[in-house]
Amino acid sequence: MCSLDAFKIDLKELKEAETVLGFDLDDGFFQALDGSQLEHGALHVSVSIRKMPGFFDLQFHTEGEVTVSCDRCLDDMQQPIVADNNLMVKLGDTYNETDDTVTIDENEGILDTSWFLYEFVMLAIPIKHVHAPGKCNSAMTQKLAELSGAVRSSEEAAEVTDPRWEALKNLKV
Repeated sequence: MCSLDAFKIDLKELKEAETVLGFDLDDGFFQALDGSQLEHGALHVSVSIRKMPGFFDLQFHTEGEVTVSCDRCLDDMQQPIVADNNLMVKLGDTYNETDDTVTIDENEGILDTSWFLYEFVMLAIPIKHVHAPGKCNSAMTQKLAELSGAVRSSEEAAEVTDPRWEALKNLKV
C-alpha cells in the first residue's frame, strides 16, 4: 500500500523561486485513495512550483497510462494519458477551494496534492474509451452483433405500418 504522505508539499519550506518535483503514480497510489474508480496505472507527474508574491503557481504535467474497461467489450485496455494542469495556491486563515485557486492554512503551509493528482488523471480520460478496431474481445463483439441484429429486426417490424393508416397518410398536405 502506498503512503500518500509523499504527495504533501510544504510550501513554507520552499526557498527557491522555482522548484520542480516529480511523482510516480502506480497501482498503490490508486488503491490508497478512498473512492478511487481507477485501480491500475503507471504515470509520472512533474510539478513546477513558482513562488510569487502572495501565492504559489503550480504547473502539473502528467504522462503515462491507466487501465480502464473498454466500453464495447468490457475487457481491460490501456488508456494513454497526457495532461497539463494549473493550480494556484494561497496561504490564508482556513482551507478553501474555488475553481483553480486553493487556500491553505498559513500556520500549516502543507498542500496535499494526492487528490488533485487523481482528479487531473480522471479528467484526462476520454468519455468514450474503446479498443482500436479489431482489438476487442471477439466473443463479446460477436454476441453484441447478434443482440443488436435482434434489436434491428424488432425495430424493422415496428416500422411496418398498419394498412388502416395508409389512407390517412394520403390526407396529408
